[in-house]
Amino acid sequence: MKKVLGFIFSAMLAVVMVFVTGCGKKDADKIRIGVSIPSADHGWTGGVVWWAEQAKKELESKDPKLEIVLSTAENSSVQVNKIENLMMQGVKALVVLPHEPAPLTGICEQAKQKGLYLVVVDRGLQKDVQDLTVAGDNREFGRRCGEEMASRLKGKGEILIMEGIPCEVNTQRVEAFREVMKKFPGIKILESQSAYWSQEKGLKLMENFLQKYKKIDAVWTGDDDVLIGALKAYEESKRKDVKFFIGGGGSKQIVKKVLDKDPLVPVNVTYPPRMIAHGIEYAVEAAKGKPTDKAVNKRIVIPADIITPRNAKYFYYPNSKY
Repeated sequence: MKKVLGFIFSAMLAVVMVFVTGCGKKDADKIRIGVSIPSADHGWTGGVVWWAEQAKKELESKDPKLEIVLSTAENSSVQVNKIENLMMQGVKALVVLPHEPAPLTGICEQAKQKGLYLVVVDRGLQKDVQDLTVAGDNREFGRRCGEEMASRLKGKGEILIMEGIPCEVNTQRVEAFREVMKKFPGIKILESQSAYWSQEKGLKLMENFLQKYKKIDAVWTGDDDVLIGALKAYEESKRKDVKFFIGGGGSKQIVKKVLDKDPLVPVNVTYPPRMIAHGIEYAVEAAKGKPTDKAVNKRIVIPADIITPRNAKYFYYPNSKY
């Protein structure tokens, strides 16, 4: 009886070992990529999450050995913890869109020390430890918004600026916009305040501006979420003095207004959340031993395009969350 039980136990152990060995080999064959991004706490980051999901589906369908692990976080401390978890899962490359530069720099340094290929998207780190940066052209974004506004005002008017979160991205955009305005002495900037890239804050700030200023010719919101809030406040006010608003980002709600030739939203400027998909693609290439040769000084810049009624259909993604 003991011999029989011993034989059965040995057989079962052999089966388990074969299974474990097979699973281990299967796992070792995987090319695992970690992606750490903020939660969809507003429109643009919602777009980032959506495009990351699309990239995962498309790339994994093309290569069964590829596994893309998506991780979202509601704040910087949670993001640090989740990146630590991704590193424990044996990822070969890491794509990070930081909540904030300073808190994420240390963990990204650790990732590099472990030999991971590191792609940073949109917002930089406090220290350049990454292999590659994929970002929008924020100065071009501000410049093109300024040029469109000045042209449509024919160089004369009183305008408002609704800024984003105080950070390098916002500073670059606003500085470039103001540089354009210096060329047009007939355009007066009534005031510039932060709306923190928030629809709710955009609505409240626009309400304050409407109470404070009896005449406003145009408004630059610098962000489509803010623009949605500002438009709501303006429409509820029943005023007719604002000629137009210019936002930015390429959200489907605003692009549809451009497509439909809404007079209050004649154009938009892109800052595509799709850049996260590009970052994932470059990380996959690097993990396969083929790092991109498209970068200049380890940086790939996504240009800011003007969206008009003529080309809006090419920037309209009705199924996107943004």
